[in-house]
Amino acid sequence: MKFKDYNFHEKVKKGLAQLGFNRPTDIQYKSIPNILKGEDLLAVAQTGTGKTAAFAIPIIDIIYRQKIHQRRDDGVRALVLAPTHELAIQIAAVFQKISKYTTLKTLALIGGVDQDPQIKQLNRGTDIIVATPGRMFDLISQGHLKVNRVETLVLDEADHMLDLGFIKDINDLIRKLPQRKQTLFFSATINKKIKKIAYHIVRQGAIRIQLSPKNPVAKNVEHAVLFMDMDHKRFFLERVMEENPESKVLVFVRTKVRAERVLKAMGRAGIEALTIHGDKEQKDRSQVLRKFREGEVNMLIATDVTARGIDIPDIEIVINYDLPDIPENYVHRVGRTGRGSRKGNAYSFCADNEEPLLEAIQAILDKEIYVQEVDKYEYADIISKDRERAGDYKSLMKEMEPFGKKGKKKKGKKKKK
Repeated sequence: MKFKDYNFHEKVKKGLAQLGFNRPTDIQYKSIPNILKGEDLLAVAQTGTGKTAAFAIPIIDIIYRQKIHQRRDDGVRALVLAPTHELAIQIAAVFQKISKYTTLKTLALIGGVDQDPQIKQLNRGTDIIVATPGRMFDLISQGHLKVNRVETLVLDEADHMLDLGFIKDINDLIRKLPQRKQTLFFSATINKKIKKIAYHIVRQGAIRIQLSPKNPVAKNVEHAVLFMDMDHKRFFLERVMEENPESKVLVFVRTKVRAERVLKAMGRAGIEALTIHGDKEQKDRSQVLRKFREGEVNMLIATDVTARGIDIPDIEIVINYDLPDIPENYVHRVGRTGRGSRKGNAYSFCADNEEPLLEAIQAILDKEIYVQEVDKYEYADIISKDRERAGDYKSLMKEMEPFGKKGKKKKGKKKKK
């Protein structure tokens, strides 16, 4: 079934056609009819499968038809909550593009920027709000944002929203919303704890849609793990960039401090990169994403703030420079590549102390990750780029003697297979 065959308003169809949306993805095909019927929904699907459009399209069609019929502004009708500023901005952009030929107004409410322009837009009238919780509650408490007309509440990346401790805030918000409303949960992963919380929020009889629960990552992402010493990771990252000079590479690290250290290491190697993390001002984060998106710089070093839902075109490689402490975050990280029908590669750099994290990730994926073998000669060649020991290749080779075929240290005298 094609979008042109749906009973959407012609102006909604026109927006979809201009975006090149011809056929719904699986999650869109399964979600849209239920949302149009007013059902509450808990939807879990792989990253890159079109979850944002799955709720944006029907919400736009419903509100636009109501607006035409009423011929007047009637306050905010849909409220979408997202865990990060970047994701909120991205979701709002999707709503704006699909509703381009309608009279609907969408506004992103995020912290870290001046609230006055947001207040002015609210005063002019807005139909759809996409917000992070902090700024939303600030504007509600100040009386600038009215939510008494909201008919649809969406929690995007719902597991992350609830896991971050927003459950009290969400319950407070729900008390301010009309009793008769639709609640939609969308995420790439969900565990038993979050599922239990979610079912307390949605109405009884909510529809559950779960696609590929045993394979949360798209099939067109190739996974590989390389074993190495923690201090050698920067040399392996340098090698990846040397071998893929035209590729767009997203590198995930564990902390903000780590991101800046890796940036400096790449700078010493003559590789241009950018960082994005919570210590950066929102305007700087937006500028970094723009440069990376437009290809001005091909390497972005990030903490998990950008792992959730961000859709940056043509990322060929995702590197887990540090393995994530939360195994589900691996799914969201590598989901930045291989989106839609495109192919992608995900490489993980694993040090000895990260092996338990690797095992937890493999449990989530329900499969072992392919081991990229690095023999001792190649390993020594890679780390010989250490400027302090350049030319001392013989001692490097001696240092590599304790390494097995996969670049992983042997334990005792027993050879690691």
